[in-house]
Amino acid sequence: MFVSVPATSANLGPGFDTLGLAIDLRNEIVLRPSKFLSISTKGEGAGNPRIKKNTLFLHVFNEQYRRLSGGKKGSFRFEFTNRIPISRGLGSSSAVIVAAITAANLAAGIQYNKRKILNTALRYEHHPDNITPAVMGGFNVACLEGDRVYSKKRRLPSFLRAVLVVPDRRISTARSRNVLPKMYSKEEMVFSLSHAAYMTALFMTESWDQLRIASKDRIHQERRMRMMPELFEVQKLALEKGALMSTLSGSGSTFFNLAYADDAPKIHRALEERFPQFRVMTHSLDNGGVIGKP
Repeated sequence: MFVSVPATSANLGPGFDTLGLAIDLRNEIVLRPSKFLSISTKGEGAGNPRIKKNTLFLHVFNEQYRRLSGGKKGSFRFEFTNRIPISRGLGSSSAVIVAAITAANLAAGIQYNKRKILNTALRYEHHPDNITPAVMGGFNVACLEGDRVYSKKRRLPSFLRAVLVVPDRRISTARSRNVLPKMYSKEEMVFSLSHAAYMTALFMTESWDQLRIASKDRIHQERRMRMMPELFEVQKLALEKGALMSTLSGSGSTFFNLAYADDAPKIHRALEERFPQFRVMTHSLDNGGVIGKP
């Protein structure tokens, strides 16, 4: 059995906990029935004992497998190939959760349903901005109503690229939420709501050239960027070199830059030269979301 899940970039500036898209940078898991639990890990986190054990994956997988198989306890060999940088704002935790639920469905012999996987993932990840594109692929607008995710997807064209700047250190999600104020002014809320709505309209109508305006935010982005001031220069340089938009990916520390494919190499080179201590990657966008094969 095989499961593949893409990286994601959430918020996209003003779309706090609501907007996200999928990137063609995938974690893969191969699982086979086995007499004993066995785990092998390659790629990101392979040298970290905590990551090698994949405790989050196993917790979600075991819980869902027992639920779906009527209480059975199965033993499997898991082979993980991790490509999504861990704790860098590219949805690595959401990818693990989505992969585990999908794998549990396959192991239990159930034809998985993406909408059900998404709503199950909400039990483990309470914000829909990363889990939605991880499941669905493409650009997604998501909202919560009770314990359900309601979302709409737009496929992303092949002529766009994600130029990712991955810093050499992380910004913890808990700390990044603590820097946000408990109250906002009406002007701040209207600014970000209007820009999130405008960004949604631009993605849905493929009107890329106004994304620089729509991606501005007054809720979270600048407050979080102050924890790593170099990110202001990353954003400034990316926009100067032709990025369509440049936003903190999730709560950071990665910066997500959307560009036309023809402009991406120039932006990539400029960022790599200016920030040699950071990792710069260019990837296509993803429209498939989670993939599971028996």
